[in-house]
Amino acid sequence: MSTAVDLIVVLKAHERSSMERLRELLKEQARLSLAEPGCERFEVYESSSVADTFVLVERWASQEALEVHRTATGFRTVYQPYVLPLVDRTPYICTSVLR
Repeated sequence: MSTAVDLIVVLKAHERSSMERLRELLKEQARLSLAEPGCERFEVYESSSVADTFVLVERWASQEALEVHRTATGFRTVYQPYVLPLVDRTPYICTSVLR
């Protein structure tokens, strides 16, 4: 039985001037990711307390689904080539204490 994978990713923009572009790219990334098999949650938040920061909250049905995501169209055509060069990225693979 596969265990769901919860992932929280903090993205800090290198420059404030890229924030609008990042908002649009992350909306598109979320739309594409949510259409992928195994994507149970993909939410994008812009921090109100830390400037120039986005938080992605993701849940994947399994580690395998997350690995497939990293080869999917959205990751390869939006996230990797356009988002990653604009940000510092800190990922956290998490386990709920409530499970």
